[in-house]
Amino acid sequence: MIDNLEYIKVFYYTAKSGSVTGAAALLSISQPAVSQSLRQLEKSLGVTLFARASRGVRLTAEGELLYSYVKQCYEQMEIGVEKVRQMRNLELGEVRIGASDMTLQFYLLPYLEKFHELYPDIKVCVTNGPTPETLKALGEGRIDFGVVSTPFEASESVKAIPVKEIEDVFVAGRRFLPYKNKMLDFKELEKLPMIFLENNTSSRSYMDAFLLENGVVLQPEFELATSDMIVQFALRSLGVGCVVREFAREALESGLLFELRFNKLIPKRSFCVVQDARTVMPAAAARLLEIMPEQPLLQPARVKRKR
Repeated sequence: MIDNLEYIKVFYYTAKSGSVTGAAALLSISQPAVSQSLRQLEKSLGVTLFARASRGVRLTAEGELLYSYVKQCYEQMEIGVEKVRQMRNLELGEVRIGASDMTLQFYLLPYLEKFHELYPDIKVCVTNGPTPETLKALGEGRIDFGVVSTPFEASESVKAIPVKEIEDVFVAGRRFLPYKNKMLDFKELEKLPMIFLENNTSSRSYMDAFLLENGVVLQPEFELATSDMIVQFALRSLGVGCVVREFAREALESGLLFELRFNKLIPKRSFCVVQDARTVMPAAAARLLEIMPEQPLLQPARVKRKR
């Protein structure tokens, strides 16, 4: 076991420069201090590491062997220090993000494009999944931050920053034209074939809870994995689809779908950037967050804290 790593450092620079004088200059210490460190190292190892030469010193066989390993160590350390410098200067690194199809498409994607243009050497890894999966990945340290939709349940360590409002709508195609421009009660949805997201999403949980508050319990005919598919099913008049408005915007503006009207407004939700306050944000992830400006919202994020 090495008693003092400073002795190894002195040994390395002495071998590298080929002289005690050279090592002293590189280390900004006195020549006697270099000589003393070398003697202590040789004493602890029980061997002679240097022999005098016509100019400076030369390594003995034992010194050559030790230097072959110490040289590799120092070179690797220098590479490590340089890599850290590159990470600090955003010339190297990785950003790990969790996002759903919805938050990726309607919020995050333009910022990822801008970030890649500014820092092409930074690797961006996006774990695609619904809000509960993103929050789990954040808690396990598998992502640096996530972009999720409210409402959601999170631990006390999760910091949630609302960044964009979203609105849930019910959309339908030509088969349901009698309902167009008609003011409906949510109870009437129980009579219609419904198209919803699967149960493991914050969007589905939110709408189920909202409808239950209004005395409505639905058994959807179709439960799909993505909102894009809900729009496609609605375009074929297979039922009334429940989606965030952005997914159906093009079809609504073209008249291929229409929005059902109700006698009560559906409260808006929001996208949130979520971070774990217990962890230190890597430089690259912190820079990406700076590019993603916060949008002040009137409504706070709907976060239920785990006990």
